[in-house]
Amino acid sequence: MKILQTPTFSRQVKKLHKNQYEQLNEAIGCIAEDPSIGDMKQGDLAGVRVYKFKMVNQLMLLAYAFYADELQLVLLAVASHENFYRDLKH
Repeated sequence: MKILQTPTFSRQVKKLHKNQYEQLNEAIGCIAEDPSIGDMKQGDLAGVRVYKFKMVNQLMLLAYAFYADELQLVLLAVASHENFYRDLKH
């Protein structure tokens, strides 16, 4: 499976501390094993799934899109819940 990152996702990951990378990589691994694990969104965010996980005792959301025909996982954004969906729409 091919895993791609959007520029937004890359910028958000750069802001993370080193101890948060391992938990983020575990979450990405869970998604890679079972792409249907996240909640499918509707409306403006149709086709986007969001996976919730804990990172250093804080709930984080990881938005991604999975394209089964190309076996491609596109990581869209990772952040805390505050303004997450609003920022994801832009």
